[in-house]
Formats: sequence, C-alpha cells, structure tokens
Amino acid sequence: MTLPSPVAVATGSTPVATRPSRDRLWLVLGTVAVVVLAGVSLFIGVSDVRPSTLWEGGSEAWEVLVISRVPRTLALVLAGASMAIAGLIMQMLARNKFVEPSTAGTVESATLGILVMTMLAPGLPVLAKMLGGAVFALIGTALFLRILRRLPTANTLLVPLVGLMLGGVIGAVCDFFAYRADLLQSLSAWTTGDFSAVIQGRYEMLWLAGLLAVIAYAVANRFTVAGLGETFTTNLGLNYRRVLTLGLSIVALVTAVVVVTVGAIPFLGLIVPNVVSMIVGDNARRGIPWVAVGGAGFVLACDIVARTVRYPFEMPIGTVVGVIGAAVFLFLLLRGTRRGPA
Repeated sequence: MTLPSPVAVATGSTPVATRPSRDRLWLVLGTVAVVVLAGVSLFIGVSDVRPSTLWEGGSEAWEVLVISRVPRTLALVLAGASMAIAGLIMQMLARNKFVEPSTAGTVESATLGILVMTMLAPGLPVLAKMLGGAVFALIGTALFLRILRRLPTANTLLVPLVGLMLGGVIGAVCDFFAYRADLLQSLSAWTTGDFSAVIQGRYEMLWLAGLLAVIAYAVANRFTVAGLGETFTTNLGLNYRRVLTLGLSIVALVTAVVVVTVGAIPFLGLIVPNVVSMIVGDNARRGIPWVAVGGAGFVLACDIVARTVRYPFEMPIGTVVGVIGAAVFLFLLLRGTRRGPA
C-alpha cells in the first residue's frame, strides 16, 4: 500500500482532507453573494444610473457606468481579495492569527516608501512609486519578523502589539516628513482607504494585485508547510528562507499596490482569514478561495454602507472597515485572553 507523503499530510492534500462537497456549495453561494453585492454597487451613487435607464439607451448613464461604476466595483473586488490573501500569508509566516499588513508595520512602511519616492522624484510614474513602496514594505515586514525572533517570549498577544508599535513609529516618521514637505494631504490619501476617486485609467494597477493573489494560490501548499515552522519545513526538503522571501514579496507588493491606488484598508487581512480559519481550518490551499471571496464581499458591503449611510455624501471606506475591524480585533484579543496565551 502506498502511504501519503509527509508534505501531503502537512498540507491537507490527502484524500482524508479532501474538501467536502458541502464546503464547495457554501463557497459557490458566497461567490453568488459577491456577484449580487457587485451588482448593487454598480447602481449606487449620485448619478442616475439604473437598469431601466440603461435599457432605454441613456448615453450619459452608460458613460458613467463604464468610466466610473465598473472600474470602482472591479477595484473593490481586486483590493478586497488580494489584501485578505496577503493577511492570510502573513499570519502563516508569522505563525500568529493577529498579524496582518496593518498590524505589522507593512502598510506604514509602504506609505513611507511612496512618500520618499514622491519627495525625491515627484515626476516619477505611479508604477515607480509603487515599487519604492514595495521595497520599503518588504524591509519593514522583514524587520518586524526579525524583532519577533528576538522576543524573549512567544506570547500570542504580544506579537500584534509589537507590530502596532513598529507601525506607530514608522507612521510618526511619515507624518514628520510629510509635514516638512507639505505632503500631508497626499499622506492622508494613502493612509485612508477611499474608492470615490477610482475611474477608468486610475485603478488598473490593482490587476497586478489580483495576479499576485493567483500566484499565492499556486504556491499555497508551501505557505502551509512554512507555517509549521522552519525546522519542519527544512525536514520536508523545502527551502524555508526562499518560501519566506516569496511570501513577504507577495505581501509587500500587494500592500504597496493597494496603498498607492486606493489607500490603506485596515484590519481586512485580520478579519477575513480568521473567520475563514474557523470554517475551513488553516490549510492555505483550501482557505485562499474562501479568503478571496470573503475579502471581496466584505469590502463591497462596507463600500455600500459608506456610500449610503450619509447619502448623497460618502464616507471613506477605510473609516467603515476600521470601525468594524477594530471591534473584531478586540473580540479576537479578548477571546484569546480567555483561552490563555499560547
């Protein structure tokens, strides 16, 4: 009899861990819900864009739909799915459920990189500034992981506090330089998620984040193994540092793309992966499709709330996600406290 390989056991790809049909049904239903939310998103706004108007051939309605509404909805789906997947990868590599780009200093590092590029060479294209942000995000995340390794205790609740403090320090540096360079308004745009300015020609970079999410799914089993620790990963014949570098690079690039295009979306990579983990477990191969659907649906729902709660005015989506995310973050912290530190 042929036994399954240790890698297959670790990644849950054995026949025993095959995803039940019931899970697939719920995933399909979740996808349908995202499509419905995307449809609702297309018809919310000040301009009169309704199905009946489009059916009657209103040229202005079609123009608003193509130039503004469709790009905005696509941007919401791409940003939500990719940032949620980035959060899942960070949690696996840091081996901590409270870590995500906004609680590990990654977002602040990306913002600092974009700010530095803007100060040194304001005429550079957005793509070059995004790459600068990605390099800073990679350095900031690597610094966070290095600090974690030097902590005297592996207390689960201490890890996000270290990340928040690191992010606070980097954020203060950003504020100082932005004030000195009269770039506080630009800094506010990068640190507060807002899709109101998304139109055709100003969101396409987010397709790169979508491509990175696909790459993350293709190598998901390696992240699952790396989440079990360096020794376990090495014993299975994988290069732990190479997997770590790949994961951090994906997280840094996704974060930089989202920050430079629509601004930071706090706690998204924390909420969705934790909820998905409660449903389907910690296997990245199984979890990433759920995380992508959950991230897209959550951002679409928050954007609809932000556009309707004070209609015809609009709130930044970063505010809505931040309020909900902070509440969920506190709930998870208290839940972890009741269970006791790891």
